[in-house]
Amino acid sequence: MSIHQSGPRQGARPVEGNMDSPFNRSVLSVLERTEYRFCERGEDLEAIYRLRYDSYLAAGMVRADAMRMVADSFDELPNAYRFGIFYDSLLVSTVRLHYVSREFPISPSNKVFGDILEERIAAGESFVDPSRFAAAGEWSRTLRVLPYVTLRLAVLACKHFNPTYCLTAIKEEHSAFYHRVFRSTPATGPRNYPGLTVPVHLLQSNCADNLEGIIARFPFFRSTRLERRMLFERPKNGELAPLTILPTARYLKQAA
Repeated sequence: MSIHQSGPRQGARPVEGNMDSPFNRSVLSVLERTEYRFCERGEDLEAIYRLRYDSYLAAGMVRADAMRMVADSFDELPNAYRFGIFYDSLLVSTVRLHYVSREFPISPSNKVFGDILEERIAAGESFVDPSRFAAAGEWSRTLRVLPYVTLRLAVLACKHFNPTYCLTAIKEEHSAFYHRVFRSTPATGPRNYPGLTVPVHLLQSNCADNLEGIIARFPFFRSTRLERRMLFERPKNGELAPLTILPTARYLKQAA
């Protein structure tokens, strides 16, 4: 679950599985004021591309550029999902997800680690490949649980698509966070990542083994089927995509 920016900050440690723990209550209280927005065009896309740039520049992961935006060809793929996370109607973070399968095998991790992944995709494995996680500097300091609120989208994508693995292309120093929260393990060593000034490592979490346990340990990762459909099902027959989707973990103690 790629976090291509400064990474998760060290804050309160979660009390696993306890809905009433201070940590879980903190995440759920933030979710009460959070909206997820599927970004397809116009000002929404410009806003998340500028947020990526500002976040990565501050972390020393990209070089200064007059355009002040970070976008790439992976943004326009049919298996790409670009989200803005809004807190009290303000854009505070963003993440991009790809669902990788035989039907749509292209994604950022497959581009960088194709010698590892292409054979597995051909054999029938599938992946959720999050990338371009970025958070506004001020809000990443104020909302210490923002990585959990943002990466909740990756958990929901795994629940919706039922992939074999969820991937994580990250800087090495972030691996402990992903191992602790998502039970991610190394798939291969570091590689150069296009557009970034630092190498990334590929981690993976086996969804069949880990997903339900992760959701049980962290109740704010729960969701309803309707929320997942609104986030990841493409509109058909001229239907309009919902502008914003409200997290459902805040409403349900036992979500579907």
